[in-house]
Amino acid sequence: MTEQAELRKDLRGLIDRICADYPDAYWREVDEARRYPEEFVDALTGTGCLGALVPEEYGGLGLGLGDASVLLEGINANGGNAGPVHAQLYTMGSVLRHGSDEQKRRYLPKIASGELRLQAFGVTEPTAGTDTTSIRTTARRTDDGYVVNGQKVFISRVQHSDLMLLLARTTPREEVARKSEGLSLFLLDLREVKGVELRPLRTMVNHETNEVFLNDVHIPADALIGEEGKGFRYVLDGMNAERILIAAECIGDGRWFVERASRYASEREVFGRPIGRNQGVQFPIARAHVHVESADLMRWKAADLFDAGQPCGAEANMAKLLAADASWEAADVALQTHGGYGFTAEYDIERKFRETRLYQVAPISTNLILSYVGEHVLGMPRSF
Repeated sequence: MTEQAELRKDLRGLIDRICADYPDAYWREVDEARRYPEEFVDALTGTGCLGALVPEEYGGLGLGLGDASVLLEGINANGGNAGPVHAQLYTMGSVLRHGSDEQKRRYLPKIASGELRLQAFGVTEPTAGTDTTSIRTTARRTDDGYVVNGQKVFISRVQHSDLMLLLARTTPREEVARKSEGLSLFLLDLREVKGVELRPLRTMVNHETNEVFLNDVHIPADALIGEEGKGFRYVLDGMNAERILIAAECIGDGRWFVERASRYASEREVFGRPIGRNQGVQFPIARAHVHVESADLMRWKAADLFDAGQPCGAEANMAKLLAADASWEAADVALQTHGGYGFTAEYDIERKFRETRLYQVAPISTNLILSYVGEHVLGMPRSF
């Protein structure tokens, strides 16, 4: 076994041990109360897992994205929900690659230790959706920094985050040659700024998501990440990481559904025989397993390219699509296998069913991924 394989085996074992203290009943209670799993997040923080991608020189574990993806996969494979912690990992792509030395010195050690949380990613807007270049939030230059005005939506866990990555337009769209230009990325310290208003949105899954209103928010000049106007490119690093990590979460979900369905089909007897003896029950579970494991291969291809610093937009998007489809198929099969019991809270299928359904839509819909592949991989005309 290679050193990397040993590391990933150890990481899986670590997550399994942590999750053993937070069984189905814990996640059921958190979901029902619609609260943040503080106890679980604190346990992860104590192991250094949330500083997985932070370089060792700043007190982190210095792992690659592929290694970190094992952590999120493991949480979901144990029946938990990695959503409350995943942003702290995928936002690292933008900060580590484009943040200043001062920003890294100021924030990374505290992120690694758990003293600070970076869980909020402010990109999506009500009128723009996934058309990121059409965002209307502006950051106007002043003598000592910027003044931000605008609105974001579906921004999760802001209440539990000290820092937020924010994308805003610093040059009007009509004044740039390409619509992806003139966007800038900022690292906001939410403890110090004023004018940020949150309005919680109740959604199908417990992600504590919000509308965020930014009203004359004054931020210092050193909140800017990289160069002004280049933020869209910086965000793409975060988005590719996000897609790969979400794919890993879907793989974890898919394996959880397949395991639960297989176990129930082997134990549940109807007409004096296990229902899993019936090919009509057995074959859909087996097919879901095949698709989950196949999607996992693309997840690893994308993660390896990302960690090697190679272009991975196509692979990251395809990994997310395949994994999201596989987990949703496995969820449907698990629900069907459990029959009426699948709809009851005590079996946890319905909770995970709702959670994994999200990834057909977020962080990017499967149709937009197909559009990306059609245009940028296959060279067909732009469809929108």
